Amino acid sequence: MFRKILIANRSEIACRVIRACKELDIKTVAVFSEADRNSLHVLMADESVCIGPSPALQSYLNIDAIINAALETKCDAIHPGYGFLSEKYDFNKKVNEAGLVFIGSKPEPMKLLGSKVESRKTMIEAGIPVIPGMKGSSKNIDDYVKLAEEIGYPVLIKASDGGGGKGMRVVHNPEDLKPSVESAMRESQSAFGSDIVFLEKYIESPRHVEIQIAADNYGNAVYLFERECSIQRRHQKIIEETPSVALNPELRKKMGETAVKVIKAANYNNLGTVEFLLDKKNNFYFLEVNTRIQVEHPVTEMTTGVDLVKLQIKIAAGEELPFRQDDLRQNGHSIECRIYAEDADNNFMPSAGKILFLKEPVGPGIRYDCGIYEGFEVPIYYDPILAKLIVWGKNREEARKRMILALKDNVILGVQTSIRFMLDVLEHPEFIAGNTFTNFIDINMKDRINHSTNDLDSILAVGAYSVFNEKPQNVSKVTNEMPTPWQTIGKWEIANSSKRIS
Repeated sequence: MFRKILIANRSEIACRVIRACKELDIKTVAVFSEADRNSLHVLMADESVCIGPSPALQSYLNIDAIINAALETKCDAIHPGYGFLSEKYDFNKKVNEAGLVFIGSKPEPMKLLGSKVESRKTMIEAGIPVIPGMKGSSKNIDDYVKLAEEIGYPVLIKASDGGGGKGMRVVHNPEDLKPSVESAMRESQSAFGSDIVFLEKYIESPRHVEIQIAADNYGNAVYLFERECSIQRRHQKIIEETPSVALNPELRKKMGETAVKVIKAANYNNLGTVEFLLDKKNNFYFLEVNTRIQVEHPVTEMTTGVDLVKLQIKIAAGEELPFRQDDLRQNGHSIECRIYAEDADNNFMPSAGKILFLKEPVGPGIRYDCGIYEGFEVPIYYDPILAKLIVWGKNREEARKRMILALKDNVILGVQTSIRFMLDVLEHPEFIAGNTFTNFIDINMKDRINHSTNDLDSILAVGAYSVFNEKPQNVSKVTNEMPTPWQTIGKWEIANSSKRIS
């Protein structure tokens, strides 16, 4: 087993990995940018190293700085988390070349699966069902025009080397095709350093269903069932659950076995997620493989009892899978809500600022994976996720009601959050009925009440907090020193006592 691991990430996922390492008696090293000097993951780790200025390109995407930090602190391995460099082949390869272990797949399958175009070709050859579209990419607009006419509109333009909705365009008519391809190329180049895009048929009102897989270095592979991630804004997931209401046991088994076939075709090892689109006729199509831990991994942990982050680490350390397919079971239902610092009443614009007050939800079947604390400054430079709220119930309805109560119990003051929006989704009749498709928000949330002007309680609470905690300006001080635990817990004092301790 590893002695020390560097976590090449930040916020809640870095905290999650640190907790797993502590349970395995592994020392941890956090890396941080100048904006994250006082972040929770830095306070939690055994050691920390500043790797650069606030912009991600100069810090969390700085391969050399991260590897040097790992070598200088004498780490054995690097855990990439999700996002940033987690699916970058070059980073994976350089970690290995430096004599360190990359906690994830081998570099070669990551390179193959990191390209949607190349992975699509591989899956076609392996007999995996894929969405009708291009077998490769092209810079010739005539190729796009010809194929779009053959398969029919609407079509989807997608970036080959990225995700999160960037470089993606839905095209409904021929006159919009050329400008859509060109703008997708520009956005892909800006976001991922590659302008490779391709075209495929746009499947209307599908479900987004993904299968969690695990494979060791000895040829053993299993699937740990599905997660439905159909509630999305701007092609990015915000609410996930398992099991999916759309899958029966036969379809679940078929999709799971197909997912294992996918990773074996790519010679993949460690944890990953095979993503599918499921149409209304229960036909499913390969979408992509995420070669990392997923944001939504906790719902699988809650229903299977398997700690996926520990499993990642153990596989990377050379251990075999501790179970086979027949050993795995789903128990109950789990839902996750991503708590973002964003304003759902203003096109989900990010919201930066100081966390003035934080109340974490607690209770049976409630888990809170958090990357913030009271007094923390939410920076403007990164994805605005603050925490993930996960609940478990005996069935979907119990989990849904428990999530509603937990969301109401989760109070965050000082920045706008997505909590109110999540409540509106969970209380919507179509969500209750299980009619969760990828266009759910566009169709069902257009007429929701705008809460930006009527959340009076929160406004008054923030104002009261500011008044009662205001300090004279002449005693304020800016410091770059790491806050001590005593500084982060708020006001405290040692009470006077006449009792003598002997």
